[in-house]
Amino acid sequence: MDQIAEIKGTEHWAEKGDAKLFMWRKTLSGSAPRGVALFVHGSSMASQPTFDLQVPGRPFSSAMDYFASKGFDCWCVDMEGYGRSTKDRGTRATISDGGDDLEAADKVIRAISGDGPMCVYGISSGALRAATFAERQPARVARLALDAYVWTGKGSPTLQERAKKLDFFKANDRRPIDRAFVHSIFNRDHAGTADDKVVDAFADAILALDDSMPTGTYTDMCAHLPLNDPKKLTMPTIVMRGEYDGIASMEDLLDFFGRLPHPDKQFTVMQGIAHASFQQLNYMTVYDVLLDFWTRTPPVYTGH
Repeated sequence: MDQIAEIKGTEHWAEKGDAKLFMWRKTLSGSAPRGVALFVHGSSMASQPTFDLQVPGRPFSSAMDYFASKGFDCWCVDMEGYGRSTKDRGTRATISDGGDDLEAADKVIRAISGDGPMCVYGISSGALRAATFAERQPARVARLALDAYVWTGKGSPTLQERAKKLDFFKANDRRPIDRAFVHSIFNRDHAGTADDKVVDAFADAILALDDSMPTGTYTDMCAHLPLNDPKKLTMPTIVMRGEYDGIASMEDLLDFFGRLPHPDKQFTVMQGIAHASFQQLNYMTVYDVLLDFWTRTPPVYTGH
């Protein structure tokens, strides 16, 4: 664990029109980067609580620390309306807006980390944002990981319940959140998949930055799916599904997976995992799955 002391974090800022987007980078001092990794957050929390959560006694609680220790140059960004990014322009932070944010952040990453294609991971609506970016900028994405993804929404108990508040989401720019809401993320599908100590730390980190969240992704996921075209995701792609996650049905995800065109694709069900995978008891399993996919040896023969 001494290696963590050598991992350095630095803040950066991207510009999207008048909006400023907070970016966070973590790297291992003196290491030759294995590649650039971009982590994309979901609907109800900013980037650092999701990807750089520090919990004493929980080894590599921070996904960014873990992947930096493996030689990755790690980045995340707060979408407009979240965390430390601009919040005063009335944006609802739709999935399309998130694609714009990632394109703005990518300019900063290219200037600092180089023009090589990145490994990109998105979770929940962050997976929709990541896929949107990958559709728009396929040359910038070497390998794409979609965790807790939803395609059409068919058969999703989470979205069926969420849609009951669709009129509120459509009528308001933001929705309130509190500690009980954060805990509900971990209890709605299958109680017991996360340690209460970790959920409390997660809630502390989220609520230190935000007491409300934009409504755009909730509206999109309840009323506008599908938002991505799998045929346009031309890079190696993994679909990561938690065993208990109610955000999407297995049938919905398998239909999406079957339409992905690249032969290097993977569908993984993660045992004992519900929705917020990096905060689960089995988080190291999630890391293993993602690291294996991102560091896979390229094929010698491709048939072309």
